[in-house]
Amino acid sequence: MFKVTFQFESGEPTIAYAVEGENLLEVARKTNVAIDAPCSGNASCGKCRVRLVSGELDSKKTRHITDEEYEAGWRLACVSKVIDDVTVEVPDIASAYRSRMKVADLSSRDEIAIFQQAKQGIESAGIVMQNNMGIVHLTMDAPTLDDTMPDNERFTWAMEAATGLDKVRIPYSVLRKLPDVLREGEFTVTCIVRKTKRDVFVYDIFPGEDEPVIGGLAVDIGTTTVSAILINMLSGEIIAKASAGNGQIRYGADVINRIIESQKPGGKRLLQKAVIEETINPMIAHMCHTSGFDSHRIYRMSVASNTTMNHLLMGINADPLRMEPYIPAFFKTNSLYASDIGIQIHPDSHIIVAPNIGSYVGGDITAGTLVSLLWNKPEFSLFIDLGTNGELVFGNNEFMVSCACSAGPAFEGGDISCGMRATDGAIEACKIDKETMEPSYNVIGDPGTKPIGLCGSGLIDVISELFKAGMISPKGKFIREGRRIRHDEYGMGSYVLAFQEEAGSVKDVEITEVDIDNFIRAKGAIFSAIRTMLKYLDFDISMIEEVYVAGGIGSGINMANAVSIGMFPDIPLEKFHYIGNSSLAGAYSMLLSGDAERKTYELARNMTYLELSTVPSYMDEFVACCFLPHTDSSLFPSLEL
Repeated sequence: MFKVTFQFESGEPTIAYAVEGENLLEVARKTNVAIDAPCSGNASCGKCRVRLVSGELDSKKTRHITDEEYEAGWRLACVSKVIDDVTVEVPDIASAYRSRMKVADLSSRDEIAIFQQAKQGIESAGIVMQNNMGIVHLTMDAPTLDDTMPDNERFTWAMEAATGLDKVRIPYSVLRKLPDVLREGEFTVTCIVRKTKRDVFVYDIFPGEDEPVIGGLAVDIGTTTVSAILINMLSGEIIAKASAGNGQIRYGADVINRIIESQKPGGKRLLQKAVIEETINPMIAHMCHTSGFDSHRIYRMSVASNTTMNHLLMGINADPLRMEPYIPAFFKTNSLYASDIGIQIHPDSHIIVAPNIGSYVGGDITAGTLVSLLWNKPEFSLFIDLGTNGELVFGNNEFMVSCACSAGPAFEGGDISCGMRATDGAIEACKIDKETMEPSYNVIGDPGTKPIGLCGSGLIDVISELFKAGMISPKGKFIREGRRIRHDEYGMGSYVLAFQEEAGSVKDVEITEVDIDNFIRAKGAIFSAIRTMLKYLDFDISMIEEVYVAGGIGSGINMANAVSIGMFPDIPLEKFHYIGNSSLAGAYSMLLSGDAERKTYELARNMTYLELSTVPSYMDEFVACCFLPHTDSSLFPSLEL
């Protein structure tokens, strides 16, 4: 056995032990050391970089490590075998997907506008934004020698009288504290309850006539990023908001790699632990700490995520999802509670799960469709959710068809050498001068924040600007020379957005031809899915009347740039509407409103799912889309090609 010490730029070192020849990335995974590996360890992404400080590793050199970097000790963890006692340094950038948790500043209306707009829009469609949670105050006679009724019966009778319901459900968590609370409050108590037409369920009980806040938690579990908001269930007020990288990403950037990983011994538990114990629970703790809220006063939770994420969250075998005929364990479930899967909120909290539509179109899309309101409009509308999986819905108030394509993690910073989530330090918008080839950009964060990478919206801008400036060919290869354009020893070109002295990182922020190629495939997946679905319905692009674009890839998308690179159809720009993280907004709506929850179930039932892999023309469409903007220039008549 050899001793492996993982050092970090910040924090205490972690010590592990490995047998001779054991893969370093696997050692890190089993020791819970967070090293980003979007390709799941097949050496194609180059993101699992570590620096050998002492000892020796059997590690072959790859194209992702230059000769100078190799001499300085840099290695890819996925191709390194332990053959000695070693100490390796894990740079922050290798674990940034996990460490850069962000809590939103709710003093800015921009942070919560999407949720307010979602609520107002859904209300305008006739849906009542109310739920069945409430507060009940009770005052009872104290027991005497002449009145020896047990506490639970005394409480039940008082609750029946106050609510008019003759069935009161008292869980163990309330029964356990009932004697103490009754006597502390001198038999005057405040109760958190859920009322239905049939019964009343008591979540919690407090002494006296308090006015506690009933907490609710809405979570969007994306393949790459997890976002959440903590709300007041009675008023809809947002108390805190947070986002973080999905801890599962070190098991692969896409759902297929994660499903494969989950089939290994103990794999389902590891994937579940990564999203719950390493991602969601720390986010809950962080939000509650910053807002001064007790996590055990969160009594309801809603989740919107894709079908695979739903299965992995619950620890359910997801393997049938990736094999024909692609059958999930469930589309809809209404029987999940926080204590079932270890979510650290009130143990009796009911978890509402937005229903899935197909094996690759999940609850994130049903929740997003709810918010888009295309189901309530006569216009032919297209809803696009940009993420690791690109999901689309087309239709109106008479029909809806959905499909999904594997776009990869590029829109959220994965598979891009300088890619990152839309958080502090990310370039979210960019312009490049055609003559000087010099960039100007906006960086997320406080004024003066230096760039450390590119988020999705910035990536769209950079590639569009490079193409419009004639710096790259339709295949994404550099065809001009300049101060910021360089080539490595393999002839691979790159463009430097920020040299090391301009950047907030230890190296240049640059975009390479490999990055551009990865993005072209991602944008190609989106446009080919749009074309295939429309052809399947015998529709034409010109018949699209509105386009709703969702996804937490930045503060907004430059739609003109997205069209210019062939990601979106060439239709008038006023038809495009960026609606942000509609999945989280939909989860918020379902949490706040019983009517919205039921409407989401109805949308899922009424939506037709198109499996693109069964459409013979899809791959031909995809190949044609893997150019800038497309092999068929007639599809983009407004562009100067």
